[in-house]
Amino acid sequence: MNRLLIQNGILIDPSQRIFEKKDLYIEDGVVKQVEDEICDVPEGTRLVNVAGCWVMPGFIDLHVHFRDPGLTYKETVETGCKAAAAGGVTTVCTMPNTKPVTDCVEVVEEILEKAGKAPYTHLLPIAAVTMGQQGKEIVDLAALKEAGICAISEDGRSVMDSGIMKEAMRHCAQLQIPVFDHCEDESLAGGCINEGEVSRELGLPGLSRDAENAMTAREILLAESTGAQLHICHVSTKESAEIIRVAKAHGVRVTAEVGPHHFALSDEDIRREPHSKYKMNPPLRTLEDVEAMKVALADGTLDAIATDHAPHSAEEKTEDLQHSLNGIIGLETSFAISKKTLVDTGILSPLQLVEKMSTRPAQILRIQKGTLSVGSCADICVADPNETYVIDDHFYSKAKNSPFIGWKVQGRVKMTILDGRIVFQDGKLMEKEDLA
Repeated sequence: MNRLLIQNGILIDPSQRIFEKKDLYIEDGVVKQVEDEICDVPEGTRLVNVAGCWVMPGFIDLHVHFRDPGLTYKETVETGCKAAAAGGVTTVCTMPNTKPVTDCVEVVEEILEKAGKAPYTHLLPIAAVTMGQQGKEIVDLAALKEAGICAISEDGRSVMDSGIMKEAMRHCAQLQIPVFDHCEDESLAGGCINEGEVSRELGLPGLSRDAENAMTAREILLAESTGAQLHICHVSTKESAEIIRVAKAHGVRVTAEVGPHHFALSDEDIRREPHSKYKMNPPLRTLEDVEAMKVALADGTLDAIATDHAPHSAEEKTEDLQHSLNGIIGLETSFAISKKTLVDTGILSPLQLVEKMSTRPAQILRIQKGTLSVGSCADICVADPNETYVIDDHFYSKAKNSPFIGWKVQGRVKMTILDGRIVFQDGKLMEKEDLA
């Protein structure tokens, strides 16, 4: 029997509105006691003193790319799961733009089999909306749900045929499958950075914000029409945030996420250093958009923080911004960057931050996580909110494509607990054989 007592930590649990010193007793992967002080525990219980640290329900990242199968030179299920654990993330949702595309039961089963051999985080696959992400034939939604998917998404693109997307949403509403949406109208897209003053100054082709705004509006209208549960991925523009805000006020079943890069960076950073580490889709927007993301997080328009963890090789992220691939990694830096940008500046409270990184994502997925109440699964992140350090390039991810290398931050993940077992502690992952 596996027993663990976490002592003297500051429990942050939005589900119980707790932000105070508590002890947690865990037995066989389940939280059994939450008290101011727990002294009487069975013999053989492992005692862990985390004085001064935040004890939080493990983070849930709704949006990651593990590139497995088919693109494993960028990342694998195992390296991605290790990166998640190092970042305090205990559940990840993997996007379907694998090779082959995650559009059938066989690929889902392959991913889940690999995840079972990488006991560092829980993995929930997301399937494509259409076969091969070609926008023509809807996948077998019922079979994929039975196989274990948590949602569908055409991530990296939108389904341009509104009729096909409406039909997919209608089926998803019936089967209670969430629809995760990358909002980009291809007829309005193109370019490598945000279309605006910076793109013109640097002489680079711009990507219009209208591409995101128009598709956000379409998807919300289709969700309202079909009753589908819609989740908008990586919101980046002030207009999209306002469209979502209005939709929520009118009772549409829509939630939304934002990545740390879209509230911590702007296209002004590209002006200072025109490097591919700043290239992503959606692109970094203006300072006005960055402020709008912060407001939308604070007022609840944006429900979750998700990394859009997108690993690439060094050869694919060359210094040539225009011709390099889109995407940055983020699993191992999301807590520190979010705390620095949102909590340390007073935009969000620690409770609100944990809600965006854990409790609310669990609610969106409708899974029994994101809480440390008695009887809950013991998925836990322990972090020292006061430890100051500089982010370096020593990642468990295969990739190094992060714009946050060199940032001075305050807040380090010290321990990650999965199902009551410590999988990461003081910068090191546990060996697989110790987790069996």
